[in-house]
Amino acid sequence: MGLLDFLNTTKKESSIRPILPEQVYQMAEMQLKDIIAPSALGVTPKLLNLGTTVVRNYFVISYPHYLTDNWLSPIINLDKVFDIAIHVIPLDTGKVMREFQRKVAEVESQIMQREEKGLVRDPQLDIAYKDLEDLRDGLTQAQEKMFDVSLYISIYGADENEVEKVENEIKTILESGMVYVKPALFQQEAGFLSTIPLGNDILQIKNKINTSPLSSFFPFVSFDLSSDSGILYGINRHNGSLVLFDRFSLENYNSIIFAKSGSGKSYSTKLEILRTLMFDTEVIIIDPEKEYEYLAESVGGRYFNISLTSDHHINPFDLPAPNEDESHSEVLRSNIIGLVGLFRVMLGGLTPEEDAIIDQALTETYALKDITGDTDFTKLDPPLLSDFEMVLGGIDGSENILSRLAKYTKGTWSGFINQASNVDINKKLVCFSIRDMEDELKPVAMYLITHYIWNAVRKNIKKRLLVVDEAWIMMKNEDTASFLFGLAKRGRKYFLGLATITQDVGDFLRSPYGLPIITNSSIQILLKQSPSSIDVVQKTFGLTDEEKYLLLESNVGEGIFFAGLKHVAIKIIASYTEDQIITSDPSQLLKIKKEKDELSNIETTK
Repeated sequence: MGLLDFLNTTKKESSIRPILPEQVYQMAEMQLKDIIAPSALGVTPKLLNLGTTVVRNYFVISYPHYLTDNWLSPIINLDKVFDIAIHVIPLDTGKVMREFQRKVAEVESQIMQREEKGLVRDPQLDIAYKDLEDLRDGLTQAQEKMFDVSLYISIYGADENEVEKVENEIKTILESGMVYVKPALFQQEAGFLSTIPLGNDILQIKNKINTSPLSSFFPFVSFDLSSDSGILYGINRHNGSLVLFDRFSLENYNSIIFAKSGSGKSYSTKLEILRTLMFDTEVIIIDPEKEYEYLAESVGGRYFNISLTSDHHINPFDLPAPNEDESHSEVLRSNIIGLVGLFRVMLGGLTPEEDAIIDQALTETYALKDITGDTDFTKLDPPLLSDFEMVLGGIDGSENILSRLAKYTKGTWSGFINQASNVDINKKLVCFSIRDMEDELKPVAMYLITHYIWNAVRKNIKKRLLVVDEAWIMMKNEDTASFLFGLAKRGRKYFLGLATITQDVGDFLRSPYGLPIITNSSIQILLKQSPSSIDVVQKTFGLTDEEKYLLLESNVGEGIFFAGLKHVAIKIIASYTEDQIITSDPSQLLKIKKEKDELSNIETTK
């Protein structure tokens, strides 16, 4: 009887018997139970119908000889709807010992009978006898105890097909570890009541397990990926914990992000940059799409636009000052090797003969400015590309090189590279934009900028983070890819972390340096992937099918975060203030611009 019926009934009797407050409360409590309970309950031999939800109950029937630690973790961390109940009942050691005595005697008798009959020894009997003896010793010395253990699983779904799909997935995981489950046929109600959190084991399907393997049942384990210090990368979608990491505390300081366009890769990178700046870290960005300009302005950084018409120039012949463990000749030789790579990119490749000519010309060009391996060149002006061209003109066999080089010294591209450097990266955040650079020259520009940054990093060691967005541009050319890989391998020595970001997974991995860069990145982040590239990503990172579909179905800012051998599903979240600084949403950017213009007009009026 509901509260309304009760009130209607008692209304007629109010002249005889008044309504007590306790009765009203009790009827309301009954209604609360009605609300919690499903709208209908159907019991069949194979499953239960709880309103619009289907549930099937299972029990574990047997376990392997050995149970590994956290064997239940892959099940607990499945992104499915199910309940697990573990009932543990301690047994009286005295009674267990008497049962063991009889069991040991039985096994020993079987072994002796086989010996008397001259039969070959049965390894299973020998192992059983040894295990029983070891367990009996543990019980005798109070190192072990015995328990009756029941493990039940209730799987929920919208229909029977969904339940069966989850059932197959769970059974596959468990049976790979030789743990076998069965559905509670004709006992679905008892199984469900044994699984819900009432502490009642109505099903009574028990296995006797001692202390050591029982410890591996500990259910409160979930993927947790965090360190004691560092920045917040996001929220662990498995358990709601924080994903905190300091890249400079890992074995190397590199990271890589793979994501399709519009999935939040630049957003998450800018968020990391903003938080990294709080920890006395300098950040340098190579920006192909002019996405980091507002961020640079907001934190008081420098923003350089590198293009054919820009006032900002970088001279590739600049030399860094040697470190304490480097000689002048080592720095000069290293820079010449880097310049040979740059000319390969600029000139569309070199033959072995051309390679040797350029190497000779570079050495003579530096010598023209009195720069040799035996001189202190820290206060000398470096040569320019036009000086190199002049020297090259005096070397036999250089005609083909000179004709290709002319466009960089006299042609339409002469303003790009044949100038003295006038950029200064002595700021907490420095951003180089190449958006306005011609597509043909973007690989050259990225190589030139990274080469300049690398010289600056070697000159003055500080904690730095280099962000290379749209890194697939560099991976298309073997020399630029090789240089990027060199940064990933050698950066740790100079306290440099390399953050590589790309959306074109195919181009990145087609390069022979793609996979080595990934393996040299302690932090790897996979955000939403496209169906065309997901199989390559799955194979490269060893993802399960579940993780594969997670990446396909992820929302913006969601994916998988790797740190070493561990990984978790992550959701990247920013505060309102952070979001206003780092957003790439055109509608938000227009709104911010409009607000700034209005504020500027108000100040002008005043």
